[in-house]
Amino acid sequence: MTKQKPMLQPAGDQAIAINLSDTISPETNRRVHDLATAIEHSRLAAIVDLVPSYSSLLLYYDPLQTKFDDMAEAVLEIERSLDDLPTEPARTVLIPTLYGGDYGPDLKSVAKHIGLTEAETIQAHAGTDYLVYMLGFSPGFPYLGGLSDNLATPRLETPRTRIPGGSVGIAENQTGIYPVSSPGGWRLVGRTPLRLFDASNQPPSLLKAGDFVRFVPISNETDFLEIDELVNARKYEVLCEPRQ
Repeated sequence: MTKQKPMLQPAGDQAIAINLSDTISPETNRRVHDLATAIEHSRLAAIVDLVPSYSSLLLYYDPLQTKFDDMAEAVLEIERSLDDLPTEPARTVLIPTLYGGDYGPDLKSVAKHIGLTEAETIQAHAGTDYLVYMLGFSPGFPYLGGLSDNLATPRLETPRTRIPGGSVGIAENQTGIYPVSSPGGWRLVGRTPLRLFDASNQPPSLLKAGDFVRFVPISNETDFLEIDELVNARKYEVLCEPRQ
């Protein structure tokens, strides 16, 4: 992949928009997160917050401590040194998921739309590791890349007014997990008993941008409820695998 020169632009008087590429790809997204990590470790004065997205990074700074030109030059210097810095290894987080029934009420319609059986749809959805490109929409909501084109399904024509937290959905060519109860129009194929966002935890989000997610089918409701009970008692250990 040919590395594109970063484009830095003011975003108001307290932020810099750092665009690393005009296209979305796992490689670009990895560089976004590597740059965010390197900036955090640099301990540059005046930085208030960093918000990574698909192919860009938004850097908030205190304009009373520095100015745009100085901060931009410091960022460019860090970006130029990225290839010489150690990178943080990615991990795959295993998400136990009960598909279908009351937990995934749209599984049947999704399967019909794509021309597979429900079992084949589950196997296809759970057979891929998905990259967490970014978090957004609601606290801890992961935007996952890597959904097969064969699973792409339109959003609901009429969104639901309430979707239970933990619901796993498909919308167009994306899949994601609702971390908390909220309205939404994604087609629900399953639900995980894990809590993706808990304000009392540190960090509050189970997932972070740059992680990978693997959905692991749960065989029945009894197993789902057992995991749910352990999660509520804070006794469930979320399984993660290091990536090569």
